[in-house]
Amino acid sequence: MTRYLLAYAGTFVALAALDFLWLGVLARSFYREGIGHLMAPAPNLVAAAAFYLLYPVGLVVFAVLPAGGDWPRTLALGALFGAFCYGTYDLTSLAILKDWPLPVTLVDIAWGAVVSAAGASAGAWVLRWLVR
Repeated sequence: MTRYLLAYAGTFVALAALDFLWLGVLARSFYREGIGHLMAPAPNLVAAAAFYLLYPVGLVVFAVLPAGGDWPRTLALGALFGAFCYGTYDLTSLAILKDWPLPVTLVDIAWGAVVSAAGASAGAWVLRWLVR
């Protein structure tokens, strides 16, 4: 059980830190320009907390553990998981929301792949180096 909790912790920390940097600093104006008209004045912190607590579970279950410590496989499974999850959200938004921009969809899916690959790699690193 400790292995899983440590993999989760490594995945969670990497994902949260990178997403905070991306959404709060690097791509903040990109999203504001693209979907600012759809954004709430303040984020729903309960929904955000639910995402950041649950999403790393998916990365651990579907990328970190199945990869078995194989780094290329961890990266690939994490990136695929991220592209599928973020793609589900973004492509659904593109399909049903008025004025949802295609560039936001493409960038966000790419970001989902990158941040998920990084998060999965961090979880795998914790398993490899801290749990022996």
